[in-house]
Amino acid sequence: MTEAVQRRGRNETEEERADRMWGELIQEVRVAQTGVQILFGFLLTVVFQPKYTQLSAANQVIYIVTVVLGACATGALIGPVSLHRLVSGRRVKPQAVRLASRMTFVGLVLLLATMTSSLLLILRVATHDGYVPYLVAAVVAWYLLCWYGLPLWARRRHTSRTDR
Repeated sequence: MTEAVQRRGRNETEEERADRMWGELIQEVRVAQTGVQILFGFLLTVVFQPKYTQLSAANQVIYIVTVVLGACATGALIGPVSLHRLVSGRRVKPQAVRLASRMTFVGLVLLLATMTSSLLLILRVATHDGYVPYLVAAVVAWYLLCWYGLPLWARRRHTSRTDR
């Protein structure tokens, strides 16, 4: 085989790569932003429901922690948009892409924590059963597999040493 056929990857400049990666990152953030904003919006309404005052102190603490986590996740996932707006045209796109990628990763971790605590609160209120922590742990394990385990496995499996 010729060298051209064996070569993998793109022939792009650092700026072209940053443009492509920025577009991909923003598409990913749109999906996560929608989910976290819907969840956060729902969480904000719970405190105004009559049943909120009937929650145990522990469930109220879980609720408060969940709302704070949701607010932090929202901030981290909207952060790349603000970053782009503030540095646009300043010739720092490669650096902005790296920073936005980190903010998105932090936002996804916070979203995982928000979803975990939301699920814990809902199941505690709905069932009052001892199996709730096990069910929540199973769902978290599923999230970890889908969000981190399989992507990291694919990255390791399908990335050659020269691609790193």
